[in-house]
Amino acid sequence: MKSIFKLLIILAFSVTISACNTLKQVKVEDFSVNMNSPQVTIGEVELQFETLMGLGNLKKYNASVLYFPKEDVVCLKYVYEYYTFHQFWNKKGRLYFISALQKYNEDYNVRNLQKGDNKSRRKYGIIRGYLVWQMFSFSVQAHAGMNVELGYNFKDKSPYFTVLQRSAEYLDDRSRDSNKSSPNITMYFTRAQAAELSAIFEQYIIQGETLDDYPESYLPAKETDPVKDVY
Repeated sequence: MKSIFKLLIILAFSVTISACNTLKQVKVEDFSVNMNSPQVTIGEVELQFETLMGLGNLKKYNASVLYFPKEDVVCLKYVYEYYTFHQFWNKKGRLYFISALQKYNEDYNVRNLQKGDNKSRRKYGIIRGYLVWQMFSFSVQAHAGMNVELGYNFKDKSPYFTVLQRSAEYLDDRSRDSNKSSPNITMYFTRAQAAELSAIFEQYIIQGETLDDYPESYLPAKETDPVKDVY
């Protein structure tokens, strides 16, 4: 009986060690961007953010779209809550965005979007991005990797494709006083707005890259009300 008990303990310990080794194999694919690298403005997109008072209302903003050819990243530059943000998308992130939008439009067309779904904001995946943010031009320019969640959310009975920019942690090696955390920020896109950004992302996929596993993004007709989709 004691032998069986010892055998069970050994097996349980082995399973635990195996699980730990599996977890250690998970690799976070971070990347970084040199803000002094060559860059070019390639467009501008519209999107919505929640109002500053946190009342749940949405307000339309414009974001500049930049391309950094050396790092092969696309950047969304926008100002929100007095901060200037540079949100960077590498090739993998851009492909995921294109795929996520396709899946969202499929769910939209068959009315498979659920209100009150707590997991809806990350339904289409979580990717790694890179963020640079600062309040003033003379202040410390914080930078760090962060998670980006792709999904959807309802506002005023209308669904929006969402990009949830998770908090990033900047640790300054020279001074702890300069350590900063960015807020969680949700970007809200109508289908037409998201399609415009998807089209830009597609243009800046490395030449020869195939999108066979990522169907062509859906381009809806022009909306009479660009601030919301009728669902």
